[in-house]
Amino acid sequence: MKSIIVDDENTARAIVKELCNSSGHIEVVGQFPNAVEALKYLNQNEVDLIFLDIHMPMLTGFDFIATLKNPPFIVLTTSDTNFAVEAYQYPFIVDYLVKPVTMERFQTTLMKLKHAGKAILVGNGETTLESEPPKESFGDDHLYINIDRRLIKLKYEDILFIEAKGDYFEIKTLDGQYRVHSTLKKIKEKLPESVFLQIHRSYIINFSKIIDIQDNSVLIERSVIPISRSNRPRLMRRLNLL
Repeated sequence: MKSIIVDDENTARAIVKELCNSSGHIEVVGQFPNAVEALKYLNQNEVDLIFLDIHMPMLTGFDFIATLKNPPFIVLTTSDTNFAVEAYQYPFIVDYLVKPVTMERFQTTLMKLKHAGKAILVGNGETTLESEPPKESFGDDHLYINIDRRLIKLKYEDILFIEAKGDYFEIKTLDGQYRVHSTLKKIKEKLPESVFLQIHRSYIINFSKIIDIQDNSVLIERSVIPISRSNRPRLMRRLNLL
């Protein structure tokens, strides 16, 4: 697993690097005394993990996070315990280490990284994608979406349909709609097939919310949603026809 360390304290960087080296799993490919230099590096290179201080000159750790389009795993390293609640609002922040970091505490970080959901650490120091769990296991009856740094819980039963719109999609619910900057393919992978069905390249529907089917469209609440020719057989197989 490739990582960088971003911290304005020389001693703190040295301690984290030594802990990474001792782990046998994490390779430190860069160390930076401020977030600006780290950003320059990340513009040209990809990493799996960032050890990040919060209080730094020019850009704070949270300012730095706000500039990242596709954040890797992040472990915060700080002397300040006041930001723990804010930190865990970010799904990609795996741990919050209070300085000075000890080997015993770092072992907990390694375990959290191992079970973080995107990747597992393997003995040769590389990052390997974890095999996908059953789709039903992402939540028995719900999922979480990241909206403006907030994690919002949506129950499957409240979702009417999902519509792709360019570089984002909208989740339509009984109470409103939510815009998420991701792809339809990614959210489809997290939805239970027993509840949801893709009927068009731009639409995933909650099967139980169908009111009417006419020709090449379905009616859900007041929305008429197209059915593509290729997806129509899949829809028809799901119907309990008399």
